Formats: sequence, structure tokens, C-alpha cells
Amino acid sequence: MKNQVQLITYVDRLTGSGIRDLIKLLNGSLAGVFGGVHLLPFFHPIDGSDAGFDPIDHTAVDPRLGDWEDIRLLGDAAELMADLIVNHMSSQSVPFQDYLQRGATSTYAGLFLTYGKVFPRGATEEDLLRIYRPRPGLPFTYTTVATGDKRLLWTTFTSQQIDIDVSHQQGQGYLNAILQRFQAAGIRSVRMDAVGYAIKKAGTTCFMIPETYAFIAELTAQAHALGIEVLVEIHSHFKQQVEIASCVDWVYDFALPPLLLHALYEADTEPLMKWLAVRPNNAVTVLDTHDGIGVIDVGADEAGNPGLLEPTAIHELVEEIHNRSHGESRMATGAAANNLDLYQVNCTYYDALGQNDTEYLIARAVQLFVPGIPQIYYVGLLAGTNDMELLARTCVGRDINRHYFTLGEVETALSTPVVQRLIELIRLRNKHPAFGGTPSFHSAASHLLTINWTLADEWIRLNVNFATPYATIEYSCKDTNGNGTICRGWNAETSKETGR
Repeated sequence: MKNQVQLITYVDRLTGSGIRDLIKLLNGSLAGVFGGVHLLPFFHPIDGSDAGFDPIDHTAVDPRLGDWEDIRLLGDAAELMADLIVNHMSSQSVPFQDYLQRGATSTYAGLFLTYGKVFPRGATEEDLLRIYRPRPGLPFTYTTVATGDKRLLWTTFTSQQIDIDVSHQQGQGYLNAILQRFQAAGIRSVRMDAVGYAIKKAGTTCFMIPETYAFIAELTAQAHALGIEVLVEIHSHFKQQVEIASCVDWVYDFALPPLLLHALYEADTEPLMKWLAVRPNNAVTVLDTHDGIGVIDVGADEAGNPGLLEPTAIHELVEEIHNRSHGESRMATGAAANNLDLYQVNCTYYDALGQNDTEYLIARAVQLFVPGIPQIYYVGLLAGTNDMELLARTCVGRDINRHYFTLGEVETALSTPVVQRLIELIRLRNKHPAFGGTPSFHSAASHLLTINWTLADEWIRLNVNFATPYATIEYSCKDTNGNGTICRGWNAETSKETGR
């Protein structure tokens, strides 16, 4: 991946229409802002039970957005990343519908995972309670096929998302066909969605077990053979993130968003500094995504190993998000909303900071200075606020941060000072040569943070005072003849540059 900032977006929710309009936006108002684009599910259909993460056909572009030729054209504007939804497919897919009709005689019978495949001799209560769950309840859906046979299908997330048997040759062929389709369309990177749940084995947690690591390595090798890089999505204890990072191209830094909120809420950088000292550099940094703000990533694991934040600090963090968002996040989180996840708070990052422009720009500045490839979510790019109307209409908690923008709304947002300053930061991150060099971190006091990047005689420095809060950026700048060094400054309040 290019060492430049990427955009994460749904096509229709940013443009209000299709891929061609996204191309126009990237070549127009956002020209030169993003080096890459992570396209969230654009497969058929984009409006299933889980916003495209339950594809009926993972190898087809939803015709309402365009076609594979449009995807190739988009790849001319920016490097493309797409989701490889590893764990499951839609219950409305052709393979599963055939299985419902024919049962064991279906051509696709080996594609789906059942209780009996994992527990051929049955499971004890202890076996079932050991299974790691991202959502309440057991991961099974009772089904009767047309032949009269009864099955307990493995459904990790919802009954509309049928788990694939990735150990079976049909499951392997299914995933390989998607990778082949991606390569033909010029997609350069894939995000392995929900891959931590892909391997199920009796007597284990069925989440990130040794066999899962082996599966990830095998699938990564297949992607590499096609010239495709791999980003692995895992929400887990921070030490597990460090471990998996040594085995793949890229991992998400999901610990950064809650640690930055903690630093801004409490003027306390100690947990953040602890993480900066051990985190992998081959990370994709985010503050917000199509999912919520994760808290499991900074908490203790099930074995009791301490996390980056104490339980009381996590509780206070969550309560402050609810407070800053005037209770809106509480209405979208946990038992208050359907499609709930046990490890995240649903809220826009801008609202989690009480729509405070200075704090928001400080958070973005730190994100852009932390080693890795920064990704900016489309709602975050536009400093979007909680969509309570969409939440009320769908009763899906994560929809609070999945607004459908019109092109007019996009242009209005791009003209606001906070968004203009954010784009200025993004351009600086993309162009300054020091970001290709070596980073260092320093904290003279618990409320202070300095991040330096140096490359030969080029340098750039971010200074943050979380107590004020206030931040400045200073950096080297060659004159028009390439001689000498000019220092310029930026601050999170005014974004005015002053020569020194």
C-alpha cells in the first residue's frame, strides 16, 4: 500500500449514487487528498441484513452502483482495497437456497458449516460456553431443509449470515474465486473480514486458535500469488494484535481510538504511550469505521491479562462518550439496538468529542503521525454527526455512524473550517518526506505528547498538550531551489501557518 492516507467509504452513502460519481469526487473536490480507497461492500446486494456484509453474490457488483469496469476505472484514481468476507454469505445466496431445497444431495452441501461437523459426538455445556461470542447467544440457527432433514447451522453473527466451511474444498474454492475476481478488477489489497471466527474446532474458543493462524497464512499466500496485499481485521487483546501482525501484511490499530479519547477526556497519555512502545508499525490506523468504537481492544482478556486501560477507566470512557453525545450513543449501543456487538460503542468520533473542533483535529493529527497507513472513514472525513433518523428507521445501532450523504451535503461539509483543516493535515501527511523515515515518541508529562519523524535533513514534529487542549505541528520545508530549511508551524485551533 502507498504510504498515504486512505479513504474508507461505502459508494452510495458518500455520493448518493454510484461508482462513477465517486470517481468524479476523487478527481474533483477531493483531488490529491487520498492515495487509496477502501471500498466497503459493493457486492450484490448493498442493502442486505448487514449493509453488504452478507453478500448474495460476492463476485458481482451491485448494478445500482455500476459494474466491474467502473471498479477498474476507480482504481485509476486511487489504489483499491475491498472486503473479502471470509466467514459467511447471505442466506439468500444461490448456494444456500439450493442447500435448503436439496439438503445433503445439494451440489453446495460441503460449503456450509453445521453443528455436527464441529461436534460429531455432541458438545458439553462447557464446550458451548467456551466458544467466544461477539454477540449474545449461541452461534447456531435451527433449520429444516425441504427434504425434512433438520440442521443446526453455524451462524456466528446473524441467522441471515450463514457460516462457510473454509476447511472444505468448496469453501476454499469459493474464497479463491473471489480473489481471482478481485485481481481481474485491479484491486490491490483485501481486508479479511471476520477471519478470526473462520475456523471452528471442538474444545476451543473457535476464535483465533492456532488453526486460524494457519488458515490466515494459507489464504494470505493465495492473495500474494495474485499480487494482493492482506489486512487482517481482529478485535482482541492488544498482545494478540502484536502477535498476528508478525504473520501478515497489515493489521488494524483498533486500540488507538479509545486511547485517544481517554487522553483527551482525562489529559492522560500514559496508556497511549504504553501502546506506542509496543504496537506494530505495519498497522492501518483508524479513529472510526463502519463499526463502532471498540473497547475490547484496550481491555483485559478472558484469562485476566491486563489491558491498556483498567476496567474503571473503560467504564468512565464509555460513559463520557454517552455524555459528550448527549445520550445518543447510549441509544445505539448494546441492548438498546439490534445487530449489537458486545465490544463497541456506536457513535461518530466527532460526537464522541462533543463536536469540539480542536479536540477532533488533535485526534486526527495524532492518528496521522502514528506509524502505519491512516484510513479516514467517510463520515469522519466530513465531521459527520450521529444520524438519529437513520437509527430510528432501521433500529441498527451502527447505522448511527452510516449516514447517507447527498453530493450537496458533501460539498457543504467540505467547506466547513474543521473539514478544511483536516484535509490540510491529510495533504501534509501525504507529501512530507519525513513520514518515510523514522518515528520517535516522547512525553515530558502525563498530559503531553511529542511525535517526531526524521529522514536525513527532513523532519516533522507534532506537539500535543491534552490538558489545554492544544497542538502544533512544525516541519522542514525546502525553498523553491531545494536549498536551506524553512520551518513552518500549524496549530489545531486556527490552522494558520507562520514562517520561522
